[in-house]
Amino acid sequence: MHRRDMLKLAATAGALAVTTERAVKAQEKVEKASRGMPSPIIKDIQVITYNRLTVVKIVTDQPGLYGYGCGTISMRSEVVTTDVEKYLKPLLLGRPADRIEDTWQMMVNSAQWRFDPIMNNSMSGVDEALWDIKGRQAGVPVYELLGGKCREAVMAYTDLAAVRIPNPPDVQGMIDGYRKLMAMGFKAIRAGARDPKAPPSLWDATVTSDSKVNFATQMAFFEECRKQLGFDVGLIFDVHRNYSNPTESVQFCTDIEPLKMFYIEDPFSIEDIPYYKQIRQHCNTPIAMGEMFVNPNEYVPLINERLIDYMRIHISAAGGVTPCRKAAAMGELLGVRTSWHGSPDISPIGHMANVHLDVSCYNTGIQEWRGYSDLTKEIFSGCIEAKDGYLYPNDKPGWGIEIDEKLAAKYPPGTGEKGSAQKLNGGWGDYRRADGTIYRP
Repeated sequence: MHRRDMLKLAATAGALAVTTERAVKAQEKVEKASRGMPSPIIKDIQVITYNRLTVVKIVTDQPGLYGYGCGTISMRSEVVTTDVEKYLKPLLLGRPADRIEDTWQMMVNSAQWRFDPIMNNSMSGVDEALWDIKGRQAGVPVYELLGGKCREAVMAYTDLAAVRIPNPPDVQGMIDGYRKLMAMGFKAIRAGARDPKAPPSLWDATVTSDSKVNFATQMAFFEECRKQLGFDVGLIFDVHRNYSNPTESVQFCTDIEPLKMFYIEDPFSIEDIPYYKQIRQHCNTPIAMGEMFVNPNEYVPLINERLIDYMRIHISAAGGVTPCRKAAAMGELLGVRTSWHGSPDISPIGHMANVHLDVSCYNTGIQEWRGYSDLTKEIFSGCIEAKDGYLYPNDKPGWGIEIDEKLAAKYPPGTGEKGSAQKLNGGWGDYRRADGTIYRP
């Protein structure tokens, strides 16, 4: 071979080597982009408790990557801890943390009996923690993973106790308190009168008021509210399934229609769902239902037949964000709005999950909100705050909340409780009506 040919061959080989190196690097970039970020693996699952609030923490194999999820059921809080530690943790260790849908389906079907409040809250703790991890890994808030914002904030409602306004026993004092809430920017208020005429108990236990007496008391109270406050503020009344006869609830919803309530909540127990058809036949009073739902078969018929106007699902009791965003999507197609349960027995993580769903779901209606104690805000940095009656999501990655786990550990379940709540670990216990019959919530 001539020297000139040898030089050409060497030059060609060098060029090929450079080209090959560039091609390899380019392919690596393509593969990295197509693969996305490395899949984190579940390394550990822990339960954090603060009084009767329960939070699940999932730690991954990637340094500093973890997530929090709410699994709070205050009346059985320690059972959730056992369920997570004894059943879900062995099931999930070593599995990828980014397959949220697959993990949720596996948890649901990992036992023959599905959908109960204990199991659902345990699953919710895991589910919300995985959404938190995905948001932290991507560097975006969870609502961005749900399709992004379709509103900047969600309108909230609250009550006097939630914002630490004294709850006076007289009607005028309560109405004056509602004016304070309106001055704070709230455009909807949960209201209701105390019943001074409740009959004495015939049983040595906590009792509810006589339903017919309560019926008349509430009607007179809301008439006075409208007289003094006008119709510019939304009024919400939680029946809390108190009326002993379902037809009384139908009558109440019918009689209160002229007062144009924002909605009436839970007029019936879960067992009396067929009565919702009667309300629709008799009046147009808006109805909200759902904080006790634990099985899709409970809320799907109500949404599908448009028998309720607002779904009041307690997200952790239903199993987490994954099933609730599907319920919200179903509601959008059928004109049913969301009003996720936001009571005090939900952790700040759970409240944040509510609001991230609120801003990313088109059919959001209104959000129940309760304020936090200074201690709670110290333990959960990044808590939601109400601004002029609206709630805004945290814009930090994931849920945007960090927990002072050492401080939380100083307040184990039952801290500060007295009487039956302490004795029964947060449970209601022997709860009866005035005549001595067991109250069915």
